[in-house]
Amino acid sequence: MALVSKAGPSYCIRNDITHSRTRQNAFGVVEATITKEKSVSFSSLSCNNSNIARFFPQEIHGFGSKRRNSLIVAASPPTEDAVIAAEPLTKEDLVGYLASGCKPKENWRIGTEHEKFGFEFKTLRPMKYDQIAELLNGISERFDWEKVMEGDYIIGLKQGKQSISLEPGGQFELSGAPLETLHQTCAEVNSHLYQVKAVAEEMGIGFLGIGFQPKWGIKDIPIMPKGRYEIMRNYMPKVGSLGLDMMFRTCTVQVNLDFDSEADMIRKFRAGLALQPIATALFANSPFTEGKPNGYLSMRSQIWTDTDKNRTGMLPFVFDDSFGFEQYVEYALDVPMYFVYRKKKYIDCTGMTFRDFMAGKLPCIPGELPTLNDWENHLTTIFPEVRLKRYLEMRGADGGPWRRLCALPAFWVGLLYDEVSLQNVLDMTADWTPEERQMLRNKVPKMGLKTPFRDGYLRHVAEDVLKLAKDGLERRGYKESGFLNEVAEVVRTGVTPAEKLLELYHGKWGQSVDPVFEELLY
Repeated sequence: MALVSKAGPSYCIRNDITHSRTRQNAFGVVEATITKEKSVSFSSLSCNNSNIARFFPQEIHGFGSKRRNSLIVAASPPTEDAVIAAEPLTKEDLVGYLASGCKPKENWRIGTEHEKFGFEFKTLRPMKYDQIAELLNGISERFDWEKVMEGDYIIGLKQGKQSISLEPGGQFELSGAPLETLHQTCAEVNSHLYQVKAVAEEMGIGFLGIGFQPKWGIKDIPIMPKGRYEIMRNYMPKVGSLGLDMMFRTCTVQVNLDFDSEADMIRKFRAGLALQPIATALFANSPFTEGKPNGYLSMRSQIWTDTDKNRTGMLPFVFDDSFGFEQYVEYALDVPMYFVYRKKKYIDCTGMTFRDFMAGKLPCIPGELPTLNDWENHLTTIFPEVRLKRYLEMRGADGGPWRRLCALPAFWVGLLYDEVSLQNVLDMTADWTPEERQMLRNKVPKMGLKTPFRDGYLRHVAEDVLKLAKDGLERRGYKESGFLNEVAEVVRTGVTPAEKLLELYHGKWGQSVDPVFEELLY
């Protein structure tokens, strides 16, 4: 568990420990797994070197080295490397887990994730699992990726700090490596698309960059053989009317960004939430459902409004004066759980909370207490517009063609990684009320940049925001501002990608959605 001191209002990690068994997670944070014999609870430890050394002798664990590696006892789900703690987890351990993400600005990175729909060229039907398995095996063998298995099923690939995974309906996701510049990010996207196409085209498979499945109903979508998705599929209809649509028919692009302190996290979290509806509008790209216009510009965004109100939304408490890591932990403790992963099986724990788990009160595994792996897994099942883990995830954009996959991280990096632009965003949005932020969240999926806001339209706010993003990128000094050209055109014209698709549908496509599979083919 993380070693945390609390000095004044901010948590910070005070000491660095490495272990002989370490690996780096997707954002460059070194994670350590501790064997059962060495396991120990850190919640009672101070940040005093001698205290730590009692548990981690220098010659074994590298304590005292100059490497800046925080100890995080965690691994991406599913994992069998759970720590059996000598003492139960405390709330301080959970807070420390989030705080361990703090890193100095020179170590900030950009992590981009995107999803896409695979389809058969001949029928336009979604890829089936056996086709996906063939594709994954082909990419693995041709381009030297490590296979990720669940039982007998291949469910993903890993290569260095990149991973490929499957969403519930077979949406193909790249989780990119932590990279320093947007040039590296866009090169990574291009390399991935090249590899996927090289194998997929030989199979008669293409990939579509759009936010919502434009042609097929849920009954037409294959179900992936992943245990956690079966639990979610059974639970979703109990808590919202659109959860299955979210699982099986949506695709997004998101960027994951770092912070250097609790105060920095708070500022970026608030800026991200306030401006998320603008990102939703700029990248709106999901106007079709089952072959017809659905009345929205971003159906993907609309779906999140009735998926599960306990784990989604605009998180107004982030704007409270008391907000920090601890308050996010309090929120997450009461978000209902989906599952616990034990002995290579997902155990259904729906409806119970992590707070119950901390007290040993989960009926699904009575008396058992959680590990930090369980906490990490639980945090991945919370879906607000901006999500906090050991970094912040900007989650408001529809999937789209490759240029937009580069534009989304450019937009947020320019705003949040430049101090001047970030402060300008906070000043601009400081007097926005919770009701105004929620109004934008509610109306943007349908109205996009034409959403009325105060004395004008959201487009006018977007013009100012885009200039801040461009200025922020220019101050970074990497010549990255060209990646914003794709959204600059949207702001200049006020016409979202979805509105362009609707114009084509009503015009040269002759009210058919089939041409979108060619228009937005990667």
